[in-house]
Amino acid sequence: MSNPSPPLHAAMSDPSAPLRAAVESGALACVAAVAATSKRVIHEAAFGLRDPGAGAAMATDSVGWIASMTKAVVSVAAVRLVERGLLSLDTPICDVLPELTAPMVLERFGTDGEPVLRPAETAITLRHLLTHTAGYGYDTWNPALWHLQTKLGLPRIPMSSEGLRQVPLLFEPGTRWNYGINIDLVGRAIEVVTGQTLDTHLRETLLGPLGMADTMFLLDAPQQARRVVMQQKAADGSLSPVAWKRAEALPFLYGGGGLYSSAADYVKFLQAVLGGSLLGPAMQAELVRNQIGDLDVQPMLSAVPAASRDVRLYPEQRLKWTLGFLQNTEVTAEGRSAGSLAWAGLSNCYYWIDPVRDVCGVFLTGLLPFADPKALAAFSAWESSIYSNV
Repeated sequence: MSNPSPPLHAAMSDPSAPLRAAVESGALACVAAVAATSKRVIHEAAFGLRDPGAGAAMATDSVGWIASMTKAVVSVAAVRLVERGLLSLDTPICDVLPELTAPMVLERFGTDGEPVLRPAETAITLRHLLTHTAGYGYDTWNPALWHLQTKLGLPRIPMSSEGLRQVPLLFEPGTRWNYGINIDLVGRAIEVVTGQTLDTHLRETLLGPLGMADTMFLLDAPQQARRVVMQQKAADGSLSPVAWKRAEALPFLYGGGGLYSSAADYVKFLQAVLGGSLLGPAMQAELVRNQIGDLDVQPMLSAVPAASRDVRLYPEQRLKWTLGFLQNTEVTAEGRSAGSLAWAGLSNCYYWIDPVRDVCGVFLTGLLPFADPKALAAFSAWESSIYSNV
């Protein structure tokens, strides 16, 4: 997405070729990808070993951590609750989450390195959270936030109401776009207004009806048997497995990054968004329009190189954010229409939804750090090939 891409409308090509090449070159241990229209799957492929140690092959139903691709699912679930009148986009979210009643804003660091905070002047709303304009961040792309968390003794993502209360904002709500823990808070708001845990609500109202049986916060035995082992790429390009221990319980269901899924499962969600079947016409239009006005999605510069490289998506154009998705404002080199929707997950998984061309696609692997140039190049070449064939 930030790398040179194949020319638009290239000659008819095999979409599997760039995926196969990425694995055969050693750039990726494995990859699974599925493209579809709103009605049918038009391409699916998988290559490599999801578990090299066991010699287990990757498949489109292999289950991996999708990280921030969780955000779209939770955001759409929240917008559906807005449509039902259980949540409001523009009333203070502290009406639902009292712990966000009096947020503090980081003004500066003193000469002694201590944070200087002031009360926020603007109440945080659900719209702020869904659009990443509330003032929250991630330390992965923000060294000031890492320093702030260290000084205040705060975890990277709060796991309790008291923890939420202590998290300062990096700026006044509504004044900037900054990627952060916002959708974790949206997940908690969903739990409060529905009286259900986030996993139960998603399963009963969204994942279950869409037939997404392999999308969940905690893996059961069948999913565990198909799990993608995460790989860490070293500076020399070599891959090594990331230590992973199955959790038996979670103290906090991360609406911003806690789901596992498969390519075959996640494309069902993309198709539903593409076809507009999850919301009424008015709320569907609200879901997919630019919600941040003249603000722009900003580059995300890495503060934790082992987790992510710098993220500079389509630097040649202005990027916006809807109620759940990144939105490009111009046609991309791959062929993605202006106004399309997209995002990604830390494990180098990516997707897009193009309402103009009626096409969507998901690309899953299990690789750190995020924004790996070779993973992005493979995704770009695969997407371009899909457009050359539709």
